[in-house]
Amino acid sequence: MIKAMSTYVYVKERLHPGMLDGLARAGAEAIEIFAARGHLDYANRRQHVHEIAQWFQASSVPLHSVHAPMFADYDWGRSGGPPVNLAEPDRKRRIEAMDEIKRALEIAEQVPFRFLIQHLGVPNEEFDDRKFEAAMTSIEHLRAFAKPLGVRILLENIPNELTTPDRLVEFIAASHFEDVGVCFDVGHANMLGGVEAAFETLKSHIRSTHIHDNGGDKDAHLWPGEGGINWQQAVGLLRTAPHVPPLLLEVEGEQQTDLARRIGETFRMLAEAEEKAAVS
Repeated sequence: MIKAMSTYVYVKERLHPGMLDGLARAGAEAIEIFAARGHLDYANRRQHVHEIAQWFQASSVPLHSVHAPMFADYDWGRSGGPPVNLAEPDRKRRIEAMDEIKRALEIAEQVPFRFLIQHLGVPNEEFDDRKFEAAMTSIEHLRAFAKPLGVRILLENIPNELTTPDRLVEFIAASHFEDVGVCFDVGHANMLGGVEAAFETLKSHIRSTHIHDNGGDKDAHLWPGEGGINWQQAVGLLRTAPHVPPLLLEVEGEQQTDLARRIGETFRMLAEAEEKAAVS
């Protein structure tokens, strides 16, 4: 399985080519960019996006995916701005959210990528039929915008009632969005009913992953092995998906003093887990 890395590990810093060099040297075979304005100013197309695009154009490591914005400001919502929420029943706010995501999608004009990783709703969002319909309208609009750019939308299972595994399957079936898939977040699945049950529900739709660990109680984005997930089992399950996805690390890196070493160790651990799963 391909070993990939999200720039979420650097999310509190401005993304620059040196960081991408480090991820590649550590063994990343593909990269996901986390589209937070303070990290990658995706609206600054002539400078910041161009700088990052040049790195990918010169590198053999592809841009696999972009994680859609969660906030439209530069400080992760700390200034009080609303989250970017495609399930917002208020039409004006929903259009503003779609416009923000379009700005991130336009990265593909300078550096191609396959998938946009998209949340429906915000953490702990309760289910409501109006929100479900609002999200469906939003995704229909964004699909039309993304298709000419060569980008497919993947919905992520996050800790809320709109994106439980059953609801994601229902959403895709009800909308008839055959090109919309799932980014299977293993850490989130561990918090909400278990990895195996979530995988069995979603496996035919999975095209990518988010790999991180936790103790089952909070969304800690720990490095694999620091929480309670059985990684031999998790990787073994992912190997059986009809479309085998990359193992894409989305971990908290702020406290790491030797990030390249830790990434390399984690990739080796996951490779060993895959080998053991293959013979078990």
